[in-house]
Amino acid sequence: MSRSSEGRPALAAGAAGVGPRVTALRAERGLSLSELARRAGVGKATLSGLEAGTRNPTLETLQAVTSALGLPLAALVGPGAVRGAAVEVELLRVFDDGPVTYELYRLWLPAGTAQTSPAHHAGVTEHITVFAGTLEAGPVDAPLRAGPGEHVEWAADTAHGYRAAPGADVHAGLLIRYPRP
Repeated sequence: MSRSSEGRPALAAGAAGVGPRVTALRAERGLSLSELARRAGVGKATLSGLEAGTRNPTLETLQAVTSALGLPLAALVGPGAVRGAAVEVELLRVFDDGPVTYELYRLWLPAGTAQTSPAHHAGVTEHITVFAGTLEAGPVDAPLRAGPGEHVEWAADTAHGYRAAPGADVHAGLLIRYPRP
């Protein structure tokens, strides 16, 4: 069954609280709204709207903000789906293991679509196991290819992307490894 993200918000229902969490995390770090917007590479109005709860951010915006704060994505989003330009991920579990946090996601990408994601903070790696479809993923200048049953991984502290080959949606497991700063 094909799923369309057109017209749907980036965050699933129940994602209320993202704005106040961004505000609190920004304040904990002593950052102004302008400074966090600059570090994240997002517009000040976008960040202000996210904090006020009047804007529903994209996955890419949330990744940029968490990267600028040096945090995993799960610091802002809880269980449920988060959609980007093409990718949809659902947080399944967060594992804290001393100096490292792991996030496990279910990833879905419609056939023939692509998305570029901003760099995570230094030391972050992504690991994808493909269950269906054919995926090209990894650094934008050197993507890796994987089909059903195959695994790819890369250093995700640079811009990276995901592309589903035409013909079949990609269903995969995504594990993101975040070292603590």
